[in-house]
Amino acid sequence: MAGWDPAPSSCDCFVALPPHTAAPAVIFGKNADRPRHEVQEVIYVPAAVHRPGDKVQCTYLEIEQAERTHAVVLSRPAWLWGAEMGANEHGVCVGNEGVWTREPLGEDEALLGMDLVRLGLERGSSAREALEVITALLERYGQGGSCKEEPVPFVYHNTFLLADRAEAWVLETAGRYWAAQQIREGSRNISNQLSIRREITAEHAGLRQRARSQGWWSGDGEFSFAEVFSPTHQPARMEAAKARYRAGKELLQQHAGHITAETFMAILRDKASGICVDSEGFRTAGSMVSVLPQDPALPCVHFFTATPDPSRSVFKPFIFVAGLKPAPQVRSPTFHDDPAKKIPRFQITVDRRHELYRRHQAALELMERDQERGQKLLQTLRDLEKQGLEGMNALLGGTVAPRPEELADLFFDCVEAEMKFYT
Repeated sequence: MAGWDPAPSSCDCFVALPPHTAAPAVIFGKNADRPRHEVQEVIYVPAAVHRPGDKVQCTYLEIEQAERTHAVVLSRPAWLWGAEMGANEHGVCVGNEGVWTREPLGEDEALLGMDLVRLGLERGSSAREALEVITALLERYGQGGSCKEEPVPFVYHNTFLLADRAEAWVLETAGRYWAAQQIREGSRNISNQLSIRREITAEHAGLRQRARSQGWWSGDGEFSFAEVFSPTHQPARMEAAKARYRAGKELLQQHAGHITAETFMAILRDKASGICVDSEGFRTAGSMVSVLPQDPALPCVHFFTATPDPSRSVFKPFIFVAGLKPAPQVRSPTFHDDPAKKIPRFQITVDRRHELYRRHQAALELMERDQERGQKLLQTLRDLEKQGLEGMNALLGGTVAPRPEELADLFFDCVEAEMKFYT
């Protein structure tokens, strides 16, 4: 059955707020685990004003464009329009994960969960606004269509983690139905399963009636979204997600009160828990960590790998400023006759590897072939990352004040520095 692929797959998304963070900031992190050979690119899309009646072409569906869209930075599978995770100029971060529920999967082409990530970021100036954007579009257009660049459909519903400088939200969906939980302190993670039980802050107006009409809930007692909408017989991937969810929760608890960007990077690199995936079918294709200071005078800092396997990748900092220098080294090539856009879709494959991906791939092969040289290279990459982290910590701590043009070149320069080590 489409969407019930037995190959292992996963995603893990984390958020920490005071008092669990070491500094007065919200910290967001995500591993995007995708088909092994899929390429993830990092793109910047500037803010824009649109004309009345304008449309926007999402991965499969064309919908009405908003009057204004915010500047966004996105980590996305190179073949589609949306994103696995990203941030906007207002300090909002969103990531999504696949889930399977009692609601039927929508194999007809609609909005992908990844489209909803981008739409929420482009249209929401706070986590709550982004949630309202996503739920309104979900109710209007539904979710569906293949989430994999292959002829055999791979379909799922979605959960989302949204954060800004002040709070976070977990949004979980089943078809067009949804429930959301507000997180104001502490920490939270999501892992390919419904996790909102009775702590529902907002919900689809017809959610409980739908559950009653299907015989999933009697209407008596407290209503648990996860218990009511989770499938009776869960696919293997959801069973596997339970262990990762517990491991992620334990890692957050272990570091409660001391969580930093480095903590999240270490969690995303954890292979023993399964949070960092490197299997035959799926692997962690890209990773992201964001620091969202509660002081609005301080900038938000977003770190992206743009390469697979965070345990052997570099987190590179990005800050929204005017005059941002493009980073074509992490942009995938475009194709005139793109098989993701031609009907029938995905009939041929194309090489979507960007320049950093190619060089990183060669470095991974070296690490596996020559362990001694590989370890030296890995240490060099860690030192490079450490320099970036120290610079960002000094910036957030107020001990340095870089010129705006330095920040505009920051991500480009970090990518360039990493690429030099691969030549």
